[in-house]
Amino acid sequence: MTLTQLFLAELEREAPRTRRALEQVPSGLDDWKPHPKSMPLGRLAGLVAAMPSWIGLIVDQEELNLTPPPGQGTYQQPATDTLVAVHDGHVQKAREVLSRTTDEFLLTTNWKLLAGGQVVMNEPRHVVLRDTLNHLAHHRGQLTVYLRLNERTVPAIYGPSADDQHFA
Repeated sequence: MTLTQLFLAELEREAPRTRRALEQVPSGLDDWKPHPKSMPLGRLAGLVAAMPSWIGLIVDQEELNLTPPPGQGTYQQPATDTLVAVHDGHVQKAREVLSRTTDEFLLTTNWKLLAGGQVVMNEPRHVVLRDTLNHLAHHRGQLTVYLRLNERTVPAIYGPSADDQHFA
């Protein structure tokens, strides 16, 4: 199995799990957060829905500047009622991107993350893809805690939850 096939297989396993969590995000609580230092629910859910789009950024771009000049690279947070559709669209594009790249490209080229024009990360693309999928699992885990605290169903992710006894 190739590296790109491994990433595609992981995307195929993780996407439905993420989708099930996004289906439970309540409307009207975008500003809710469990602690003053926490990310608001709407922003967290939007991040989780959009993170599969990072796969295309990592493969198709040389770098990403987190603090671009004014007017460039603005982020549009998805509305709560569009989270699942946004996620599904990004997953489909990620499939396409992974299907057309090569292991050699992922292994031999680096990708940079910048903040204020300064390089904060410069790693091989395969490492950044792995970290991105781990990062998505982390934020999806945060989202399930937010769901629990708002009396929403916590779906089975890697095994049964108190609300969903299915094995994911």
